[in-house]
Amino acid sequence: MPDLNREFEQAALDVLHLGERPGNDTLLQLYALYKQGAEGDVSGVQPGFFDFVGTAKYEAWAKLKGTPADEAMRRYIELVRSLGA
Repeated sequence: MPDLNREFEQAALDVLHLGERPGNDTLLQLYALYKQGAEGDVSGVQPGFFDFVGTAKYEAWAKLKGTPADEAMRRYIELVRSLGA
């Protein structure tokens, strides 16, 4: 698991240096996988109706509820690599 954590942290750094900005759906997927891998199941109060970005992020993360952290980390790493990082 230490190697997975190291790869996950490196992918989080690599994503900051992508050649071009991913689309919104991919950004939400990156966000949700990162949060699930780093923090586990969604927590906190869902943002209000008019906070469109906050609501989208919350809902994307909530869809991963029950996904083990190590699986979310692996999927995050694979996604970052597929984006050319």
